[in-house]
Order: sequence, then C-alpha cells, then structure tokens
Amino acid sequence: MALSNLSDYSDDSDNYDYLDYTYEEPGSVWTGPSYDPKDVARILSVIIYSVSCVLGILGNGLVIAIITLKMKKSVNAIWFLNLAVADFLFNIFLPINIAYTAMRYNWIFGTVMCKLNSFLLILNMYTSVFLLTTISFDRYVSVVFPVWSQNHRSTNLACMVCLIIWMVGIIMSCPSLVFRDTAQARNTIICFSNFSLSRNRSYQALALVRHQTVNITRLFAGFLLPLTIITFCYISIAVNLRRNRLAKSKKPFKIIVTIIVTFFLCWSPYHLLNILETEPDLVPRSVFEIGIPITTALAASNSCMNPVLYVFMGQDFKKFKVTILSRLVNALSEETGHSSIVHRSFSKMSSMTEKETTVL
Repeated sequence: MALSNLSDYSDDSDNYDYLDYTYEEPGSVWTGPSYDPKDVARILSVIIYSVSCVLGILGNGLVIAIITLKMKKSVNAIWFLNLAVADFLFNIFLPINIAYTAMRYNWIFGTVMCKLNSFLLILNMYTSVFLLTTISFDRYVSVVFPVWSQNHRSTNLACMVCLIIWMVGIIMSCPSLVFRDTAQARNTIICFSNFSLSRNRSYQALALVRHQTVNITRLFAGFLLPLTIITFCYISIAVNLRRNRLAKSKKPFKIIVTIIVTFFLCWSPYHLLNILETEPDLVPRSVFEIGIPITTALAASNSCMNPVLYVFMGQDFKKFKVTILSRLVNALSEETGHSSIVHRSFSKMSSMTEKETTVL
C-alpha cells in the first residue's frame, strides 16, 4: 500500500514528481497547526495506524500461533495461516509508517528501506485481497459443487494455490522497488514514487503514463476484480443455501454482507483517490492533502479486521464460557464453517442423514 501517492506534475523543480504532501504551505484560514485540517488528518492517521498495528500484531499473531502449534494441517488452516502471515508482515512494518507520519512525513530510514517498506505494503495488499478472494471461491465451490470439492479439495492443492498467490503478489509489487525513491524537499526528506526516474521535466509525460498504469492496475487487480468475485461467490452461496434449505437462520447472510461491506468501505476510498491523483487538476489539492493520509490508514486497518470478520463473527459470543482460544481453534478447523455445509450437501446427495448446520 503506497503512502501519500499524489504526483504533483508542476513546474516546481523541488517537487518534480512528488508524491507526498508536506506542510510547507500553512492554511490561510486556520491560525495554528492545531486547527490545520492537514494536521488533524495526520494525527487521525497516526491513531488509526497505531490501533491497527497493536490489534493486527496481537490478532494475527494469535492466529499464526494457534494454527502452527495447536491445529492439524487442513485447507482452512492453510488459507487462514497465509492470510494472517500477510497481515502480520504488514503490521510489523506499520511502526515505520507511524513514525514517518508523526514526524510530518520526514523519512529518516534511507532509500533502501523506502523501497522495501512500500514493496511489503503493496505485497500485503495483493496477497491479502487474493487470499480473501480464494477463501470466498473455496466456499463457493464447497457449497455449490460439494461432490467435486469432497474429491479434489486437498491441502497440497491449497499450498500450491497459496504459493502462486505469493508469487503473483511479489511480481505485481515490484513497481515499488523500481519507482520508490527519496529526495530532499526543503527541510525534510521524502519517500515518494518517482515515476519519471529523472529530474528532467521532459520525462513528465512518461511519468504520468506510468503513474496511471500502476494505479489503474491496482484498482482493477487489487479491488474491482476481487470484489466482483467475492460478491458473486457469496450471493451464489446464499441462493444455494436458501434453495436447498441448508440454512435456517439469517446469521450466515449477515456475515456475508458484513464481509463484503467492510471490504468495500476499507478499500474503495483509497483506490478512488489513487485514481483521482493521476488527474490532480480535477480535484482541489486540499482534498488529497486531507484525504490521502486518512484513506490510506483506513485501508491499512483492514489488516487487523480480518481475524474478527473471518474468525470471531462466525462464533457464538453469547457463550462466554468458551475461551477465545477455543473459538479460534473451532473457527479455523475443518469441522466448522463452510466445510460442514459441504459434508451435509455431500451426505444429502448420498442419501445419508447428517446433522444440519447453519454456519458458513
């Protein structure tokens, strides 16, 4: 996930391909930095990052520990382990972004870390989204094609799919290693995306094309396509459950809606501003100055929400006697969740009687 990704294609030689907002232009209305909306957005971003970092490290770390130490190898465990690793990897680098934002976007960590940090953030975006899409598709196949799923759904196949996801994510994150750079901007050092790869303004047209290509690719591959697949999968699951009367409660459908809406709310503002920033003349600069930090932090917060959305929401929190550890183990095991629907559907086709389940 790129931080503050706005290209300023202006005639200012100090900001030749500058993708980060600084505070060299104080607001004309507000009398002090405490009332500057840019400072408010920056402080709010730091708070969101900090909360996401703490919850993400604890939540995803707990999932990783439980899967690796307490559970047998299963398809569900592989999905959730890779998802937790991707989010955990993102979360452990959040302190760097917290410091960068808190210091008014003054990068003190060097060019190599600028590239690596952005690369890991974008890698998290792609791997997390691809894994969430894979989990949705796996649930779709398990419910709609239970016989095929029963015969072909295996841990070896799941490991192979995860390996492909990580390879594709690495490849699609490589632009960060190429274009991210550091430069002196007045009294600060910025970590920005230098799409022109030069200080020569004659390359600005090429820089704009590269910028548009990268952002449009991220919008399509990292948001629109996954969201379309996820929505299709869960709508198909809902229709199939209703048609076959496999679900008696509305709880699974509430979970489905929550997953889709949360995904949309976390990522749509980020991708919208990333597209608008390729045409900065269409939107006032103040919109990006305030919006980019907040929408980026909101997108980052999705990494700490996954354990809640994909684990805790599927459990019965009214049973307080059940510990969090037990809830996690139950949620991540093959004997709960959508796999129980698979067994019931498969058994129904085989004219066998099995206890009905209402949990996805």
